[in-house]
Amino acid sequence: MRSSNPVFSRRGFSRDNGYAGFGAQPQAGGPAVGTQGNPYAQGNPYAQGTQANPYANNPYAQQDLQHGAPQAPVTTAGRMTMDDVVMRTATTLGILVVTAALAWALLPVDDANISKSYGIAIGAGLVAMVLGLVQAFKRKASPALIVSYAALEGVFLGVVSSVVDNRIASGAAMQAVLGTMAVFIAVLVAYKAGWIRVNRRFYGFVMAAALGFLLLTAVNLLFMAFGGGDGLGFRSGGLGIVFGIVGVLLGACFLALDFKQVEDGIAYGAPKEEAWLAAFGLTMTLVWIYMEFLRLIAILQGND
Repeated sequence: MRSSNPVFSRRGFSRDNGYAGFGAQPQAGGPAVGTQGNPYAQGNPYAQGTQANPYANNPYAQQDLQHGAPQAPVTTAGRMTMDDVVMRTATTLGILVVTAALAWALLPVDDANISKSYGIAIGAGLVAMVLGLVQAFKRKASPALIVSYAALEGVFLGVVSSVVDNRIASGAAMQAVLGTMAVFIAVLVAYKAGWIRVNRRFYGFVMAAALGFLLLTAVNLLFMAFGGGDGLGFRSGGLGIVFGIVGVLLGACFLALDFKQVEDGIAYGAPKEEAWLAAFGLTMTLVWIYMEFLRLIAILQGND
């Protein structure tokens, strides 16, 4: 995993392209890597002067030697802008919220219907995961896939949130939403203020922590499947609370990486369609944070 999610390991957001790489050698015609500047900067694939490149010979795709970061292109026709990313992210999140609300209202979780509703939610979640993987490995962004992913993920979140809110911890869903919004705003402010330095050391630490987190989760699931109960205890009690806090903190780190990748993509003149991939990646990260908050609140407030 080369970024906070598989979306940003795609063309336009990976070390194999020119504007979000890690320690690669600069390409001919591209900006030099500054040792004291942008740790991700390397040759800009949109300033190589090839026929396949619609932005060839771009006089504005030069690195700011003083700050070690690329200057944003003066003209933005056909290129990704922050407005594009915001609009696409608002679209995917809006669809997710609408389908979550519909699932909450139309799929009851009382004793007579919870099995059916939960089965639908699990099915929607699995299909959403498959669609997400398909999009992550596609060469280009597919708005239809991304919108479908958001809709199905919303169904899953709606039912899970309803179960937790109505049967475990009243008000947990709204608290998780507020917590996710607070983390997003806090990370954005810290990133823009320069309090979070996204460099290779930060990237390596986050990726190592994420790998460890996912491995522990997988081991816990295996113990739950074959040993019963709560497995190793990562989903309840004091250990579950610590695990949940770590999950939220990892999500916050993922957001910082996402912001950096989007910022570099815009600065290097990524194609406009890359905004869908940015929106997709940000949505996945926000879903991660929400789910960790929901689980953490359920542990803290649950009666079981």
